[in-house]
Amino acid sequence: MFEELTERLGGVFRKMLGRGRLSDQDVKDSLREIRRVLLEADVNLNVARDFLKAVEARAVGADLVQSVQPGQQIVKIVHDELVRLLGGGTSPGTQFPSNRAGVLLLAGLQGSGKTTTAAKLARYWSKRGKRVLLAALDLQRPAAIDQLEVLGKSIGVPVHLDRETKDPVALAQMARRRADREGFDLLIADTAGRLHVDEDLMREVARVAKTLEPTETYLVLDGMTGQDAVAIAESFTKSLPVSGFVLSKMDGDARGGAALSLRAVTGAPIRFLGTGEKVDGFEPFHPDRLASRILGMGDVVTLVERAQERLDFGKAQELEKKLRKDRFTLEDFLGQLQEMKKLGPLEEIVKMLPGVKLPAGAKIDERDLKRSEAIIQSMTRAERTEPRILDGSRRKRIAKGSGTTVQDVNRLLKQFAETQTMLKRFGKGRRGSFPMGMR
Repeated sequence: MFEELTERLGGVFRKMLGRGRLSDQDVKDSLREIRRVLLEADVNLNVARDFLKAVEARAVGADLVQSVQPGQQIVKIVHDELVRLLGGGTSPGTQFPSNRAGVLLLAGLQGSGKTTTAAKLARYWSKRGKRVLLAALDLQRPAAIDQLEVLGKSIGVPVHLDRETKDPVALAQMARRRADREGFDLLIADTAGRLHVDEDLMREVARVAKTLEPTETYLVLDGMTGQDAVAIAESFTKSLPVSGFVLSKMDGDARGGAALSLRAVTGAPIRFLGTGEKVDGFEPFHPDRLASRILGMGDVVTLVERAQERLDFGKAQELEKKLRKDRFTLEDFLGQLQEMKKLGPLEEIVKMLPGVKLPAGAKIDERDLKRSEAIIQSMTRAERTEPRILDGSRRKRIAKGSGTTVQDVNRLLKQFAETQTMLKRFGKGRRGSFPMGMR
């Protein structure tokens, strides 16, 4: 997410941080570079101009240029202004009425990821103890109902649908009555996507909104479309009372133009980010956390929240007991590799750790993780429990069975032995459960 923007801004800041003193002209030159970076990231021209004016107003002055660490102060100023640009404090969450179901209406262009977002939102609120009903109101796209039904089943959320009706307004009324009658906390309505801002379809979604009286109306936007997303948002907000945005496909957005421009141009906040194709690739939007990520400062809070939601801490407690008895095996090692995968791409995890930076252009090869899994899965249970029995012939068999080389097998066994030694010391020296991960 925002790899290009982070790398380019990092280059500007490294020049400043490497100098003991900065003149006003040095600061202005750096701000010109930042302006170019923002524009190349497809940030709205007026937004970039106003942002730089705000930074310059705080950054240019005798107190700053004469300070001991002026570069760090400028980074902090840019961070603070980024937070403000992205919306300041955390947006208020969805408010649930006490006497009936709340309604969350989703709108957007076709292909923006709206139906998947509906399922992601349903999973998000279900995980927080809310009873959720999905409503399949997209009657324009033949596969939309089937898609939502499959997604609903995968997360255990019921879907209100009717394959015979052609009237989304009537279907919305039935879904609303069912949500109230059956005591659901939240109704999430997936409306038809538009190929463009079609007037007839805009009137249709406006009628659906009038019928449902939604608590929230979210516009789902493809984060990779940059300023086009902002133009789409402006068009939709003329016909709908949009209360917030969901930016989808952010895992593929290296620039960040939409995220940095939306709030300033439309006045409505970003509420969620879609960070992957799977239903768990989703997170609430926090301006301060995203600003830290953009500036390469990490995002430990989001990483911890993700771990709490996705990792099996029961397994971590069992593992700790094994460590205390010196029984950490290759079977356990495989389990920890698989747990780590639940947190998301390893490269993304590394970027959430403050102070940990990959060299420019460096990539983490996810295939290494798959190779390790394949090697361990090609072992017998006895070999996983007692790696000491792995002689040359066994290693050749494992390499052949896993599609790897003997060198790959040897490398994994060496890594396991080092991990086993380290964790043995760690397990004996601490109490309380802890999540495990790759070295």
